Amino acid sequence: MIAGPFAVSTLLEAALQLGPLAILAILYARRARALTARGQAPAGWRRACFYGGLTLIVAALTGLGEPSQDLLYAHMIEHLLLGDIAALLLVLGLTGPLLAPVLRIRLFDRLRVLAHPAVAFPLWALNLSAWHIPVLYEAALRHAGVHALEHAMFLGFGFNMWMCLLGPLPMPSWFTNLGRLLYVVGVRLAGAILGNLFLWSGTVFYPFYVHGDLVHGISPVADQNVAGAIMMVEESLLTIGLLCWLFLRAAREAEERQELLDFARAHGLELSEVRAARAVAAGRGAELRRRLETSGGAARRR
Repeated sequence: MIAGPFAVSTLLEAALQLGPLAILAILYARRARALTARGQAPAGWRRACFYGGLTLIVAALTGLGEPSQDLLYAHMIEHLLLGDIAALLLVLGLTGPLLAPVLRIRLFDRLRVLAHPAVAFPLWALNLSAWHIPVLYEAALRHAGVHALEHAMFLGFGFNMWMCLLGPLPMPSWFTNLGRLLYVVGVRLAGAILGNLFLWSGTVFYPFYVHGDLVHGISPVADQNVAGAIMMVEESLLTIGLLCWLFLRAAREAEERQELLDFARAHGLELSEVRAARAVAAGRGAELRRRLETSGGAARRR
């Protein structure tokens, strides 16, 4: 008796959510081709990440759309794939030249303030918490438009959260590797609070799933506990990966910074540790090296 409306709802959600993804893929491909013609092609692994993120979104929405109407843990998997993994892959697929046309639009340029770490984290945490309030969560389950909005916000705020850590936009000077470490810890703690709430609570938060749990032979509390466990495991693995990335980043930056200082010292050029550190942290170590080489060559000709 309820299968018909849910089937219609699923089709409507597909139209609302998958259509923009196709447009995004086309725009990305066109921009990548234009940059390739100018010798600024994004690396192959970045393109693979971006298209992989889009593919993952499609797979999550089409493969888990109906199960997520019956089981909370299936819906949790869908949200983690969208808000964490797919958003992460999309950010990894971006470069400064790829974003340049978007940032030339005044509205989007002004929205860059949202990617500031002090703004992105609370927005992400607030969005995550708000959509798990029972009245909003069940509204998304019952109405296709609200469900599409929920998914868009999970993906959008997840994308914005990852942009601070891994995106091409410049970050404030205080957002060093230590700042990134604290940011990662904050993000994971916020997620862990919600995950533990699902994992250990004996109260059913979403009565909507009672019927689906009965059909699949699982109790509502067990379904909720499994959803929390999935969230905790996913976040733990992601955190381990991020900590490894931060360690490798710090080691690479230290090595690059020392190489710049050694080069400047060997050629009698002035270079402070602060300037070298800033250039390396901003990803401009190679640019600074070229400037030093030019300065060294000019000094020798004189």
